[in-house]
Amino acid sequence: MAAPKKVEVNEWEDVAPLKHTGQIQIPADPLDRVLGQEEAIKLAKIAAKQRRNILLVGPPGTGKSMIARAISMNLPKAHTEIRVSHNPENPERPFLNILGEDEVAIEEGDEKESVGLLKDPSEVPKNVAEKLGYLCRNCGTLSTPEDVNCPQCGKSKIDGMGGNNPFGNIMGIFQASGITPQMTAGKERVNTIREQDGETIVFERAGSKIRILDTKALEKRNKLNKKSNSKVLVKIDRDPFVMATGASETELLGDVRHDPYGGHDKIGTPAYQRVIPGAIHEAHEGVLFVDEISHLGSLQRFILTAMQDKKFPITGRNPQSSGASVKVENVPCDFILVAACNIQDLENILSPLRSRIIGNGYEVLVDIAMPDDSHNRAKYAQFVAQEIAMDGHIPNASIEAVEEIIAEGKKRAKADGQLNCLTLRLRELGGLIRAAGDIAVMEDAKLISAEHVREAKKRSEPVEEQIKKRYGSYQKGMTHDISDAQKQKSDYYLQNEHVGDTMYS
Repeated sequence: MAAPKKVEVNEWEDVAPLKHTGQIQIPADPLDRVLGQEEAIKLAKIAAKQRRNILLVGPPGTGKSMIARAISMNLPKAHTEIRVSHNPENPERPFLNILGEDEVAIEEGDEKESVGLLKDPSEVPKNVAEKLGYLCRNCGTLSTPEDVNCPQCGKSKIDGMGGNNPFGNIMGIFQASGITPQMTAGKERVNTIREQDGETIVFERAGSKIRILDTKALEKRNKLNKKSNSKVLVKIDRDPFVMATGASETELLGDVRHDPYGGHDKIGTPAYQRVIPGAIHEAHEGVLFVDEISHLGSLQRFILTAMQDKKFPITGRNPQSSGASVKVENVPCDFILVAACNIQDLENILSPLRSRIIGNGYEVLVDIAMPDDSHNRAKYAQFVAQEIAMDGHIPNASIEAVEEIIAEGKKRAKADGQLNCLTLRLRELGGLIRAAGDIAVMEDAKLISAEHVREAKKRSEPVEEQIKKRYGSYQKGMTHDISDAQKQKSDYYLQNEHVGDTMYS
């Protein structure tokens, strides 16, 4: 049975005849899923096409991160892969390798061809299956090489390999004492010659299967083995959206892990294997989203350098680490910066960084509300459908429930001083939808109803509001909800303050 056709909603008249939000078409373009923010969306589309930077200014929950991700989803696919490889002459200066799409595709093809053919042991010549330890020479039963004794006849498959086994008596002693040594029957690999063309064919164990490698597959494997001294830092098939929290320099700029053996040739980890890319490198050809960018503090200057040079070295960040002497120069980091902050934090963004954004991009003050009209009410219905689809654990909402959410959106906009508007602080409104959905699930309801939304509003009140309702004010709540130890501490400070007043009066 074909799925019911979904409706694209542009006006409330498109929504009203529907039964629930499951009938609403969710736009394919992520930018069309953002509510309000018309100016920001226009500039976001320009940023995606022209590779411009954007600073989004406004309160949390107004869709800034959603706009940033939508920009990344409108970008073309990445066409380079970044790797580092061993430098035999100077291991602490690993080589940087930038591979294009064609080179990566050829290598992926080589990898597929190097795998060979996987066959069941019953599909290969019997003598090969015996030598690899899959076939019991005594009774012809198939089992894995880990079965040292045939599960059918109980005889040792090791004794059967090659006729004479100098360790047969020792194995017997082990088995008699109940000890199972870590041994397997047969060889790991068998080479044969194909009769029709004299080509060397290799059979090797592959778990419960046997891998067959011809000359071509062996050549591909040898070719890949020669390239094995390399590490992929940034894959060609990657998420173009990278969120940087700025929790540390390592997370943002990359690092080189410490090796207690100092990268020793025999027991240490090679320097190139310890190189870690930063968010600025992972965002190459994509979007680097930095929320609350002012909180990065002095790290902002590194983002500025990366934006200017479109490359940034990876080096050890801890001077006490063995990675401090390792450095990879000129690692690409050509990203679109989408930064976000609150209005009060604007002054904490470095002036040169803002200048760089303005010089190759835009600054946008996001909206906190949009007019309460037919089109935007339809967009609210679309938003409810999107949130439910994104959650995946709650049922669709009835149109009456959507109307209740619209009423709540209007109420919240009014509290923000925006009359006859619908709020665009949508993160908290999304939480209300989920809370209503949870109530519906617990009641085994097929749809979220208006009553579920009303009940969710009671449950979703901020704790400060709950305190006011219970105690009359937040301050009274503070005096009621306090432990004896806290009271004693409070009394102690009050007494000291009083003594101090009398001493210096």
